[in-house]
Amino acid sequence: MTQALQYIRSLGRFGIKPGLGRARLLCAALGNPQERLRCVHVAGTNGKGSTCVMLAEIARAAGLKTGLYTSPYVTEFRESLQINGEMIPEEALCRWTETLRDISQTLPEPATEYEFVTALAFAWFAEQACDVVILEVGLGGRLDATNIITAPLCSVITKISLDHTGILGDTLGEIAAEKCGILKTGCPAVTSCEQPEEALAVVRGRAIRLGCPLTVSSPDECKILHSTLAGSEAELAGLRISVPLLGRHMCLNALTAVHTARLLGWPDAAIQSGIARGAVSARMEVISREPLILLDGGHNPDGARALTATLRELCPDIQFCALCGMMADKDVAEYLRIIKPHMRKIITVKPDTTRALSADELAKLARQAGFVETIAASSLNEALRLADYPLLVCGSFYLAREIRNSIAMR
Repeated sequence: MTQALQYIRSLGRFGIKPGLGRARLLCAALGNPQERLRCVHVAGTNGKGSTCVMLAEIARAAGLKTGLYTSPYVTEFRESLQINGEMIPEEALCRWTETLRDISQTLPEPATEYEFVTALAFAWFAEQACDVVILEVGLGGRLDATNIITAPLCSVITKISLDHTGILGDTLGEIAAEKCGILKTGCPAVTSCEQPEEALAVVRGRAIRLGCPLTVSSPDECKILHSTLAGSEAELAGLRISVPLLGRHMCLNALTAVHTARLLGWPDAAIQSGIARGAVSARMEVISREPLILLDGGHNPDGARALTATLRELCPDIQFCALCGMMADKDVAEYLRIIKPHMRKIITVKPDTTRALSADELAKLARQAGFVETIAASSLNEALRLADYPLLVCGSFYLAREIRNSIAMR
């Protein structure tokens, strides 16, 4: 499997190239496996990963053979491709990588890493005859490789906020227009009650033009009964549900999943049991109680606001040591400003990717955001030696992955 992963990662040199042409050519050479799949297509800025996991668990509980395609992974690459909660077998990954590598070498333009993996996911899910596939958009929607599907069972748009502005646009309306690219004529759609008005207006307008019946959840349908570091008990659209993910925003994501599942005819009992087991890594995840360590991969201001709201609710009297690493293309200054009131110090580190800010650059921005005690670590091992507790690891899924792998090796 090592060679397959090395080849897939080598495609990262082609960067991010929005567009459907290369993915269509790859899949056409495979006989268009995506056309044999029944998909629930999920786009959005925040919340789409957790919504996808909850929907996949609901579908499994309803007795459906369920494919799940998400990104980014946290611990292992194969997490991104699952059927009924089981990662793609190493044999299948190697076999489909070899097949697609041969095809990609015949293309007029090389496929990106994401396009290659998306085609591989479609091929594997079709080979395994999945009843339904929960399909997460990687970036945007209109020009995302997953958008070569033609008639989803349902399109879901979670909360939209400002992120990837250099690619998707500078306003909520422009970004919403890109996300709405997954809506297909006549196919039903569901969107979050958290949607900002500017974004919701675009979603409604596109749905009307395409004849998509649109369900918009209401915040009044979400009643949180009690919350702890183990999750929440909530009443969502009239259903009593245990939500294992932390924070009100996760209950609202669960509400979106409830409406989607009901639209698809999945029973309430499956909804309740599916959401109850829909745990997701690196989303306000408690990875240790003694000492307290929280892990959150949110990386934009809206994610920071959700994080701080959850800390206010569940840890009101705790000041954390932040171990933070972030990508250079994010609104780092605003992210740091938002989390600052809950932190007593920050240790900065550079995640292992060329897109990341250096620890020194991040520390400089942290001081500008008002952090008094700021330490720039030369490595993750040094950062962990310098950290004290309670500890919040935050700012990037890349950092979350490194932390999880580091802890697993200890």
